Amino acid sequence: MKEPIIKVTNLSHRYNAQWAIKDINFEFQEKGIYGLLGANGAGKSTLMNIICGVLNQSEGDVFINGINLREQPVVAKKHIGFLPQQPPLQLELTIKEYLQYCAGLRLMPENTIKAAVEEVMEKCQISHFAGRIIKNLSGGYQQRVGIAQSIIHKPDFIVLDEPTNGLDPNQILEVRSLIKDIATERTVLLSTHILQEVQALCDDIWMINEGQIIFSGSLDEFDNYIMPSTFTATLLASPPEAELLNIPGIQAVEIIGHTKYRLQFDNDKEIIEKFIKICVDKDWRLMEVALEKGSLNTVFAELSKKKVQSN
Repeated sequence: MKEPIIKVTNLSHRYNAQWAIKDINFEFQEKGIYGLLGANGAGKSTLMNIICGVLNQSEGDVFINGINLREQPVVAKKHIGFLPQQPPLQLELTIKEYLQYCAGLRLMPENTIKAAVEEVMEKCQISHFAGRIIKNLSGGYQQRVGIAQSIIHKPDFIVLDEPTNGLDPNQILEVRSLIKDIATERTVLLSTHILQEVQALCDDIWMINEGQIIFSGSLDEFDNYIMPSTFTATLLASPPEAELLNIPGIQAVEIIGHTKYRLQFDNDKEIIEKFIKICVDKDWRLMEVALEKGSLNTVFAELSKKKVQSN
């Protein structure tokens, strides 16, 4: 059986008496983008620093392609690329000089470095700035250089910490596109506290809160964690609000247009079917009805609250 690209077992770490993370377990088998979601201070940075070999854990193990990171760090790190939240750029170097320097740090054979630098600059679309000093680049291009250093040695596993933080909207879209392109060939772990980034990039999510994983699953499962409690309806007959409130199970009505309404309901799973029948019976000329999913922000808050209540 093929070894997971990364496998984390019973991973825990504490600073003095305080546990930063506790009993973390997960593994990735396939290429793609995996989201590590959590508020600031949730334990994301500690977890990433451990799985990239920057920090030694208190307990547990990290395996990269079956290699124990603590026991064989140099071998394991050849399979890892890491972009910290603050990219480790040498601002006085040109892009080309910096990437050559990074390739050397990665212990790449001398005769492969030139081609590797050219290839990664092309992939990250920074070749036209190869001779420019890094400190003179925009934030978006500096981030591209940071991503380039993380993939120059063609690692199987890449960790990106808040890769779009501080970028303008156009730069965010460009970096997202680059990350998606990288993920067609490699496994990417994307750490963020921004729900929109998860929504835009990730298929699977691990949510961490107070140092523990409190959710793992697909984006759809995360988005649907809380059952919808509202739906919208377009009724050309524009019935009075009071009539809608008389429908069994309807708890509140909000008029959001001349013919459009938002209706809050109880836990009746058949409310939509009942509502449609009533609309037909009363000739309200129903044109559209749609459940409203709980927002990602709502799910995030609810999961965090459930974790606090369980302690």
